[in-house]
Amino acid sequence: MSWAERISPTVKAIPPSGIRRFFDIAAEMKGVVSLGVGEPDFVTPWHIRESCVHGLHKGYTAYTSNYGLLELREEITRTIYDTYKVSYDPRKEALVTVGVSEALDLAIRAILSPGDEVLIPEPCYVSYKACVLLAGGTPVPVPTSMEHEFRVTVEQLEKLVSPRTKALLIGYPNNPTGAIMPKQELSAIAQFAKKHDLIVISDEIYADLTYEGTHTCFAGLPDMRDRTILLNGFSKAYAMTGWRIGYALSNPDFIAAMNKIHQYTMLCAPITAQLAAVEALRNGKINMEKMVAEYNCRRQLMVDGLRSLGLSCFEPKGAFYIFPSIKETGLGSLQFAEELLKAEKVAVVPGDAFGESGEGFVRCSYASSINNLTTALERIGRFVKQRL
Repeated sequence: MSWAERISPTVKAIPPSGIRRFFDIAAEMKGVVSLGVGEPDFVTPWHIRESCVHGLHKGYTAYTSNYGLLELREEITRTIYDTYKVSYDPRKEALVTVGVSEALDLAIRAILSPGDEVLIPEPCYVSYKACVLLAGGTPVPVPTSMEHEFRVTVEQLEKLVSPRTKALLIGYPNNPTGAIMPKQELSAIAQFAKKHDLIVISDEIYADLTYEGTHTCFAGLPDMRDRTILLNGFSKAYAMTGWRIGYALSNPDFIAAMNKIHQYTMLCAPITAQLAAVEALRNGKINMEKMVAEYNCRRQLMVDGLRSLGLSCFEPKGAFYIFPSIKETGLGSLQFAEELLKAEKVAVVPGDAFGESGEGFVRCSYASSINNLTTALERIGRFVKQRL
């Protein structure tokens, strides 16, 4: 029997994650400076870890409600209201998930029927298109450019919307570019969504990592609360990637639909991680702000450093990625990343892993120490100098 012949054609057609590929290669090489995976180099603050240890000592090891601990849902909705003045019912309009990745998958599966289209501004996080395809939908890429600071416009969306379009999937601050969207431009997109009766899935996992201006919550825009599926989590701002805690906020009917899938697949997020998330929301703001301030210093180091090497570079306004153009070297994204890793042992991610409009760029994560970033810049400088 050939197992390869039994695999779903849909799964066969989806390429492996370009991020994980370079992470796996780098993990097997000695002396590599990795700017590949978007993971904080900070350890989860002790008071958050301690809350988990305390919960274990108390014997909190059972299942929770499929929706998650009510205590956590109350803290999530309180935080969203205090920050953005958007109100949600913690009992009916909040779902705790196994990371934002699960929340994204649930949201897409709960709304799509075969053939439904989803507009996705690119470059974008690698899971967006894959989740749409796995749900039987059709991803419709909306290219953005460095010249427009990787912001999507209504004019671009209008060219690609069709009677089959069901939803718009956006993620700002953006992975991989670090772009943010000003409130007035998001408001125009909100009107576009209303005009075409679209659902908006807004991935705001990097909301707290905004360095210029104030993050705009899409659900907080006029008439958008009941049209938006708001996704967020704890991985980035609280350095809790391995805890796998995310959440979705939306209309109660839709949250119930997401939970229907969730209860048959994941059942619930781990209770110990949920307890840690409660502590993060209650007492984690000071440590979070310290981490964000450090990321901001690294951001400036990378912008100045890459530009000094002769690489065109958009200054990221959020997240912890920088997306320099490597077109000046004459190499494609994949070739640049492979040769840089081989020659100088620096791991970056090819820009085309995030969509066709990412070709000619590479993603560098600055969620690494100043020493690592300085070393990486020196090595990239040697590599680029040979090709310019």
